[in-house]
Amino acid sequence: MAERMLKFTTVARKTPEKRAAAERSGDFHEIYADFIDAKATEQASRCSQCGVPFCQTHCPLHNNIPDWLRMTAEGRLEEAYALSQATNSMPEVCGRICPQDRLCEGNCVIEQSGHGTVTIGSVERYLSDKAWEMGWVKPLVAKADRGQSVGIIGAGPAGLAAAELLREQGYAVTVYDRHDRAGGLLIYGIPGFKLEKDVVARRTQRLADGGVVFKLGFEVGRDATLEDLRGKHDAVLIAVGVYAARDLTVPGGGSKGVAPALDYLIASNRVGLGDSVPAYESGELNAEGKDVVVVGGGDTAMDCVRTAIRQGAKSVTCLYRRDKANMPGSMREVSNAEEEGVTFEWLAAPRALSGEAEAVTGVRAIRMRLGAPDASGRQSPEEIPGGDFDRPAQLVLKALGFEPENLPEAWSAPDLKVTRWGTVKADVRNQMTNLDGVFAAGDIVRGASLVVWAIKDGRDAADAIHRYLQAKVGAPALIAAE
Repeated sequence: MAERMLKFTTVARKTPEKRAAAERSGDFHEIYADFIDAKATEQASRCSQCGVPFCQTHCPLHNNIPDWLRMTAEGRLEEAYALSQATNSMPEVCGRICPQDRLCEGNCVIEQSGHGTVTIGSVERYLSDKAWEMGWVKPLVAKADRGQSVGIIGAGPAGLAAAELLREQGYAVTVYDRHDRAGGLLIYGIPGFKLEKDVVARRTQRLADGGVVFKLGFEVGRDATLEDLRGKHDAVLIAVGVYAARDLTVPGGGSKGVAPALDYLIASNRVGLGDSVPAYESGELNAEGKDVVVVGGGDTAMDCVRTAIRQGAKSVTCLYRRDKANMPGSMREVSNAEEEGVTFEWLAAPRALSGEAEAVTGVRAIRMRLGAPDASGRQSPEEIPGGDFDRPAQLVLKALGFEPENLPEAWSAPDLKVTRWGTVKADVRNQMTNLDGVFAAGDIVRGASLVVWAIKDGRDAADAIHRYLQAKVGAPALIAAE
């Protein structure tokens, strides 16, 4: 091991080549090239194989990162992939879109010692893409039919992760989703320059080929109630995510030209997939030739500003009420956006939108400063008197986070218990709701979060559903024996 590993003192950190900003800002293709074999092996060899792998403990999936890095460095690529996918249903997705700088890479031991983190995400992406290329990704093979079925509401990362494990166990699995393609936000929310759609499509196709049934364009509440699905399946998993945008509560916030971030991203992704999108064609959700202001500081805001650049916006400004150090989104994405020409107004918040009801023309904002820290140490932003300034805008995008929809009302399920924030209440021990046989996972339980957490929750829910269904099978036998 000593010959192949621990090379962080002699081998410099190197990421895959990144296309120049001027080139990449004109299209929606991924911006990073793939590692060549030699470079992936070299970068994996930098791992220090530390006794306490903080990269692993700070990964929500607890991926066995040091071991598959070692295997990669030793040229045991198929084994490395097998180990990476043993705990991760979508390693090729996580390798592309996880904020590694805040998770595994940000907690790498050699990063703390000043040698620069191991490029874990890039190696993970390399291994997964190599596996698809070489045929190491095996078809989904189900165990013997158990005679029980599971209905999964939502074809996003949580629902897909659960569907895979449950189908492998021999359950009949049906996934319901209101969109016309499976993948949830992986398809419609995340732009192609971060995650090209064929990467998601080949994963969902593997599930379909393995017997998972997808009922797309199916909306619970319109096409069936939750109770209908409970009657049809032995267990139901709610994995719908959170889609309702938080509103911009300032004067002029209801003007035409103000749009939720997700509506904008869905329109852009649909166009990229070849769909006809009237709101895009009319210019309503198209940034071309416009001054664009995005309000918010998370990854969705970064997706919006970088999409607007690619659509040919005249200018793109991001308003965030805290400073750069407190930005919730990935610093890597902020850096990419800055390279592509996005202007960031840190410590700034909108006060009002100018223009008429039929056309927004600008944003009046106020400079902020961080006040004294509260008991938790977090500083709250406060306005600076006289700090008003204006920015032109013909398109304003609200990227202030997401709220859950009112599921009990929409699904005619008044007995389904939700929290005061509207998320579904689920037992932390088994992810079951207050309704017998109804489970919940992902953002609809924890609130808007990361794809990697959704995958973790979906896998945990699959295990819980399996235990529940096995107990149901065993219960009649025990009663008969008595």
